Amino acid sequence: MTITKAVLPVAGLGTRLLPATKSQPKEMLPVGHKPVVQYVVEELVGQGIDTFLFVTARKKGSIEDHFDDDDPELEARLSSSEAVKTGLVDFAARGVGFYYVRQRRPTGNADAVRLAADFVGDQSFVVGFGDTIIHSPDRPGLVTRMMESHVGHSASATIGVWEVPPQDTRKYGVVKPAAGHGAEGDDFPIVDIVEKPGPESAPSCLAVAARYVFTPAIFDAIDAVSSGLGGERWLTDAIHILLARGETVRCVRLRPDEWRYDIGTPLTYYRAFVDFALADPEHGPEFTRYLRDKLGDTR
Repeated sequence: MTITKAVLPVAGLGTRLLPATKSQPKEMLPVGHKPVVQYVVEELVGQGIDTFLFVTARKKGSIEDHFDDDDPELEARLSSSEAVKTGLVDFAARGVGFYYVRQRRPTGNADAVRLAADFVGDQSFVVGFGDTIIHSPDRPGLVTRMMESHVGHSASATIGVWEVPPQDTRKYGVVKPAAGHGAEGDDFPIVDIVEKPGPESAPSCLAVAARYVFTPAIFDAIDAVSSGLGGERWLTDAIHILLARGETVRCVRLRPDEWRYDIGTPLTYYRAFVDFALADPEHGPEFTRYLRDKLGDTR
């Protein structure tokens, strides 16, 4: 079974990044010289995904415009070599298709995924949050490993996870590995998942890294979810229902050389921008010199 479809929830309000997100989606904020969501799409295209469904909301039209390859005004201004140099990608030429559905109210990430039922049909699919970049410098990437584990173990859900400090568990969904599968494992089954637990009640320090692979069994589980933390329906609760029904749920851990960038707060946004700007092959060396000079300024 080959997994080729991905669902990207991009309907969040981005309130923690106001006023930058008052008139533009946080997923379109630049990191280096590309918007966040382009990194996500390129990550998944590089791992075999060729069909995307964006779950959007009001004021998210710029995402659709960004992935519209039919832009005659821009094409008239740029040669092919200039377009490549600026980071523009001709996704249509690579056989990549984009579709859109609107989540009318911000009722939770489970409700956003629920809107993809007709899109995925009876196929397994990837979910990647459009405001979170997973940087994998070496192959195979995280999602490739997740898809291989998902198919190989006939799982209903496979979750990308990373280790966080105990005090940060309250920011994420946190998993409980099955007995005999300690936190040191790279690919393991779980027996529970909890949304944003405090450090005193967290079942581990392994947090959800905003990448999932699901079978369509997730949709029935989502339908059974009641409003939870914050009055929203959470994927964490739907996965908990899968586990209660005896379904197989596994996790794949980020490698030490992989990193998760959550563009959700000013501080995490600053970190992502600096890291990717430093890695820019054209401007990174000069930016590095600028930062060194700036940090050496004791005024």
